[in-house]
Amino acid sequence: MARLEKHKRITSSFGLAGRAGGEMFHILTPGREHFKSDPLGYSALAHLKWGMACEMAGFQVDLSKPATAEDLKNPILWMSQANALSEAAVVLFKQEPNFSNMPESVRGICDSQYCAIVLMLVGYSLEISLKAMMIIRDGVEKYIEDEKNRRHHRLHQLAEFIPDLSDKEVAILKGLTHFVYWAGRYPDPGSGRIDDSEEIFSISEKFGITAGDVFALAGKIMKYSMDIIDG
Repeated sequence: MARLEKHKRITSSFGLAGRAGGEMFHILTPGREHFKSDPLGYSALAHLKWGMACEMAGFQVDLSKPATAEDLKNPILWMSQANALSEAAVVLFKQEPNFSNMPESVRGICDSQYCAIVLMLVGYSLEISLKAMMIIRDGVEKYIEDEKNRRHHRLHQLAEFIPDLSDKEVAILKGLTHFVYWAGRYPDPGSGRIDDSEEIFSISEKFGITAGDVFALAGKIMKYSMDIIDG
């Protein structure tokens, strides 16, 4: 009951309940005014906005009730999350901050770490996209049954169903896995895992991986998602 009451307060505070079609459409369009006043709440509204979109399309959705685990496995939400991560990675990649608030001798360090964050976002985007394809392929119920076996970030394993991946592309996924697990978040892989940092260099040197290779692979996997969707 407490969870239901909390959910009702959220939908009320953001004006997501009892709205007419035109007002719903306005709320569904991107806008940052609510983010400025409540960044945490606004950034967690995706599933509620999806419910509103369903209502606008003529489907009955009870927005007054909290989402179920099945609701949150909707592949639309997963694919849109993957797209958001991809867009964020592209925006960061196109920017070249000068890190002027840091000493000159440290700015190159910051830039390498900044680019590591770009690769982390690319990796997360691919992970969410791969899992979305599994949900579409297997159905929500079966995905939930097998979810404990997929609760990891090892991209090269998650992508085993993608056809015609070359050795280099698998290596890229292994490299990105490091950035998702640690290299995009910390300068240290953790005690007992120091060899992980050397593996990144080994993969890069062995396969001669470029930024173009990384983004080409991301595009290939995203493109395959359309094949899954089309059946």
